[in-house]
Amino acid sequence: MGIAGSKLEKALGDQFPEGERYFGLENFGNTCYCNSVLQALYFCVPFREQLLEYYASHKNGADAEDNLLTCLADLFTQINSQKKKTGVIAPKRFVQRLKKQNELFRSYMHQDAHEFLNFLLNELVDILEKEAQAAKKEAETSSPSEKTANGPKNPQSNGVKKEPLVTWVHKNFQGILTNETRCLRCETVTARDEAFLDLSLDIEQNSSITSCLKNFSSTETLNAEDKFFCDKCCSLQEAQKRMKIKKPPHILVIHLKRFKYIEQLGRYKKLSYRVVFPLELKLSNTVEDADSEYSLFAVVVHVGSGPNHGHYVSLVKSHNHWLFFDDENVEMIDESAVQTFFGSAQEYSSNTDHGYILFYESLGANNKS
Repeated sequence: MGIAGSKLEKALGDQFPEGERYFGLENFGNTCYCNSVLQALYFCVPFREQLLEYYASHKNGADAEDNLLTCLADLFTQINSQKKKTGVIAPKRFVQRLKKQNELFRSYMHQDAHEFLNFLLNELVDILEKEAQAAKKEAETSSPSEKTANGPKNPQSNGVKKEPLVTWVHKNFQGILTNETRCLRCETVTARDEAFLDLSLDIEQNSSITSCLKNFSSTETLNAEDKFFCDKCCSLQEAQKRMKIKKPPHILVIHLKRFKYIEQLGRYKKLSYRVVFPLELKLSNTVEDADSEYSLFAVVVHVGSGPNHGHYVSLVKSHNHWLFFDDENVEMIDESAVQTFFGSAQEYSSNTDHGYILFYESLGANNKS
């Protein structure tokens, strides 16, 4: 890796970004699913900055018990504070903690990168919420005027309505979907909001992210046995339903559903469909019809022909350069190489490297956290 690292430094030359570090992550048998996601998260700069800040403000609590948040903050700080610009780091403490926490990741079976990302973000939210609640209790018993760093901005301890806690994980990744159902008899629209940390999209052959998002938000008619109970009509009625994005997140994570259960086969199959993902994305399926603009900064790629085996790598954009992370190895790639990961236009193709999880950052200054 020393050679590969120096090769990367040579390739970047005096364009090597000031203070940036490009480190490969050691693979512990089958941990490429974890490494590829960690690299994408490390280059999600607002998230990285929050973690480094968290580490700096918590490092004195040496007696505090390890959890996934402390292990991740420790790993990111370790990478960020390396004297060398490139190299390899072993995320041993983090992986050990992950396996201890969730038996799903204990085996040496092929794991799913999206399941890992989902588990990790939800776990971080849980830890931050517990810490904020503990700090709030402590503050209430010692001095009521003290506010916690991660606490809610307007807590109503005595009020009836309790504001949900918004952590910095939420501020980065959370968006809100609204599920609108229109009764076709009385025209009443019922809307139900739900929060999301990522969007899972069904895919089709020779499609694009934009068309997948359009399908995600297309109108569906509820009739026959799927009728909708309308509160106004007090009966089951035919209705139209659609899902729209009410609040786009700052970091939009899109998961392409490449693994599909095939009834006739009785197992999952990998869909190698060609799905074009743009470097700049306009989100048009939002409630406010203004387009939200996003820029692609990371792609987790699944390599392999089937769902139960294969490998994960990641492509990352850092300071206008694209890098390819494959466990311990890091190399520079040309921006035009990103399109080789769209998928295969034919069912049987020698190319098995397909974009699986896409990370986009909002270009709108208004939702910078």
